[in-house]
Amino acid sequence: MPRGRALLRRYGWLLVGAGVLALVWLLPIEGWVVFAPRETALPWPQFTLDPPVPRPGAVVRVTVTDVAPWAFVQLTAQDRPAEALGGDQRPGGLWTWSWAFTAPETESYALVFYRDCHLGCVERGRLTLGEPTAAPPPAGLPTKLGVVFPSLNRDWHGRAGWVVEVTYAHQAEAAYWGVDDLATRVAAHREQGLRVLLRVDYDQQQALPPAGDYIALSEYLEYVRRLARDARLQDAYGLIIGADYNTAEANALAPGRPVTPEWYARLFNGYGEPVTHSDNVVQAVRALNPHLRVLVGPVRPWVFDQDGAQRAEADVPWLNYMNTLVALLDETAQAKSAAGIPLAAPDGFDVQAPGRPDAPEMAGMARAEEPRTDLPRAAWGGAQAGFRVYREWLALINAYPTTRGAPVYIISTNTFDREAGVPPAQNYPRGWLTTAAEVIAAEPQVVALCWFMDEYVHTDEWYWFSLTEHPGRLVDAAEEFDALLR
Repeated sequence: MPRGRALLRRYGWLLVGAGVLALVWLLPIEGWVVFAPRETALPWPQFTLDPPVPRPGAVVRVTVTDVAPWAFVQLTAQDRPAEALGGDQRPGGLWTWSWAFTAPETESYALVFYRDCHLGCVERGRLTLGEPTAAPPPAGLPTKLGVVFPSLNRDWHGRAGWVVEVTYAHQAEAAYWGVDDLATRVAAHREQGLRVLLRVDYDQQQALPPAGDYIALSEYLEYVRRLARDARLQDAYGLIIGADYNTAEANALAPGRPVTPEWYARLFNGYGEPVTHSDNVVQAVRALNPHLRVLVGPVRPWVFDQDGAQRAEADVPWLNYMNTLVALLDETAQAKSAAGIPLAAPDGFDVQAPGRPDAPEMAGMARAEEPRTDLPRAAWGGAQAGFRVYREWLALINAYPTTRGAPVYIISTNTFDREAGVPPAQNYPRGWLTTAAEVIAAEPQVVALCWFMDEYVHTDEWYWFSLTEHPGRLVDAAEEFDALLR
């Protein structure tokens, strides 16, 4: 029997060995297995359950006893936060905390005790209840398909798809947007074998800290560190650093200090600072979780709010902004490498590639073939006006040594016509998503194609974009998405 474990089948017993004490109640109840905390030479923390062998649906009180007065503790049951009932100091230098939860309808689940959750939850101990289960099945075949704001009820047909979740540094403790609810959703996605990208914004209406605001920058970096450190988020695939930061609406809280390419590069990998400084997102994450990818967030196309100093081949603000940003990230990564500081370049880029099946340039062509169709707009110096803007993003990324060949994730695509204000529920042409998927399948550098969005239950703002609700013409998009997964 493995050290520090006790097995309860028909009767229980007291196991003492290798300095580990595991108490299992003597109850003639068949079909339960109780695992003591992680195998360690220490018997702490200790778990007490009331009732000691919970039946599904029962309200269970859990008391955790430990030898240290941990702060900001939390208990999860089946990856969901339990209800805190308080804590107390006991004689002999012991500390206790109590929680309540409803026993789930599963054969096996874990109670996990965390400490220091204000900095990123660190696992202190766990207790696994129930029948031992077989090893989880291997992840399904990967797919490039994904969604933003994923529905937890979506059937992925066993495919390892992509999902994008959003969190805000200034709402770390808030319902839904905060860390605890985020961690619960990440656990649910990982149980389905999905790859999870976490978009980290500074606040609603403010994608990233305002330019030159070093206090806000410090707050943002501390939140990124918290996410990187949190044991509940260790299975996340990567962090997306902001989105739409070249737009006025994503700088609404500080319109006089918009996020410029220079400020984004400063925040991301330390552009403009001495190479020995590490107060930037890339180095903050690398120091705590080297497995977590750090991805450049998407620049929104077809926006004239900000420009960039480095001119692109098609001289338009969104491409100039992106070109300038990539050049600065590359310059900084090279400078740090020369100083003996590796891995300062992005792990990849997130981009937006909206379709425009009703563009004037599509006149006389099949609307569903828009993803295959170049739509150079003369008024924009030949810049693409539709889905194939992704090729312009690729060209800029591949123009610099440290970013050439970096993975690209399309984390926002649909057929929303921003110029006319027409949502996908009105203008989606049947076959468009299938065409887009075929085009991206032939692009090895593009690893994800995510529809915006799947399900957003908080307001009706995105109802006309939802694959799960599939109003209007989105019934066709929803059917295609499901068929492409099979």
